[in-house]
Amino acid sequence: MEMNLIQMMRNTKAFQFPGVFFSLPEYDGWQAEQMSWHETICIGDWSFAPWGVLEGPEATKLLQDYSINSFANAPIGQVKHLVGCTESGKTVAEGILMRAGEQRYLISTLPWWQYIASLGKYDATYTPEVPGSTTLYQVCGPNSLYLVEEVSGQSLRDLRFMRYRDIAINGHEVLCTNGLTMSGEIGFELHFSSEYKDEIMGVLLEAGAKYGACRLGSRTSMQHIEAAFPTMGFQYLPAIVDFSDELVRGFGEYITQSVLANEAQMKLAGSFEATDISEHFFSPVELGWANHIKFDHDFRGRAALETEAASPHRKLVTLEFDKDDVVDVYASLFDEGETYGFIDVPIRGFFMTVQNDKVLVDGKLAGISTTPFYSYYFRRTIALAVVDVNLELGSRVEVVWGDPGTRQKTIRATVKPAPYKPDKRRTPLDSLPLTFPGI
Repeated sequence: MEMNLIQMMRNTKAFQFPGVFFSLPEYDGWQAEQMSWHETICIGDWSFAPWGVLEGPEATKLLQDYSINSFANAPIGQVKHLVGCTESGKTVAEGILMRAGEQRYLISTLPWWQYIASLGKYDATYTPEVPGSTTLYQVCGPNSLYLVEEVSGQSLRDLRFMRYRDIAINGHEVLCTNGLTMSGEIGFELHFSSEYKDEIMGVLLEAGAKYGACRLGSRTSMQHIEAAFPTMGFQYLPAIVDFSDELVRGFGEYITQSVLANEAQMKLAGSFEATDISEHFFSPVELGWANHIKFDHDFRGRAALETEAASPHRKLVTLEFDKDDVVDVYASLFDEGETYGFIDVPIRGFFMTVQNDKVLVDGKLAGISTTPFYSYYFRRTIALAVVDVNLELGSRVEVVWGDPGTRQKTIRATVKPAPYKPDKRRTPLDSLPLTFPGI
């Protein structure tokens, strides 16, 4: 059964996730777009993310029972990275949660919590947002504060990290979060009615010109890898196909009947050959989210995660691929015979393909590497990887590139920190100059 499932997922055709962002063109070219979140401002459209509202007298209890996160100190206006697990502690769903009231939450993720609410065991309801009704723009980079303050006409210096509040742009109500970006830089996410989508983008681009604002196209969004935000369907396979878990099996049936059915049709690729589908699942500890796990409440997967947190076996790192070996992969395109699998520049596009490649040390398996990414800023090919916890920074490893049965290339790599770039999201906004230094 498991081998059949693994083989089926390997044979699945690559699926492009639907949504506004992934059909966008390149605006200023992917090189300039990549540089923008490091040096000036990038503006990205994340409107494809599905949102919903969980509310009711037992909304908080539902979240506590099915999330690793604590709600003991979660004030209204706070934003959390919400994570849910199987009973064995593997990640089944994760996303963003905003506390909008004492028993009211805005959630963007796979519909795990929607499914739990649908079972009728809690006095809580989950109402999905009407698709396309809300637009989400991410505005991030070192100059982003000045742009958002200018277009809103107000100071945001007191808006703390992972908090949100309402502002107005061109007279339209906008929900503004601080820190909810994937760039590793200071930044804001703006939520508003899609009725004003083009108008507000126009305002941002016009005002942002003097700050070096750049609009992101669909080839440039994987800031996630530089900043170490593993992404479902790209860096890891969510445990939605864990048929050994009865609740998750029901969730799989539930999701295939929803508008997100294609999220259950992810493709497996890479040199790592598992004998059981569970070998492709990662825990929050392995994905670098151990600091989110709070053992101040009972939750699904707690026992397994307590054991793992006390003595972890694997950790998240960045692998920096050897330049010459990557060039060899491209050089094969100009030779006779079978070529190596292509390493996309800057990335393989937004196909729901989970790339898992073997990481070897002295010929022995030491971890799993995920979809690589070319960073124009760092001029390196890098990948997030889950490796043995004792593998030190600076260690040399080998990544086996290529699916089984194809021509494979051993790519030398160096273990680097995750995140690969410094995380500047927590920079206190009131520590920045009051006026933009470049004007």
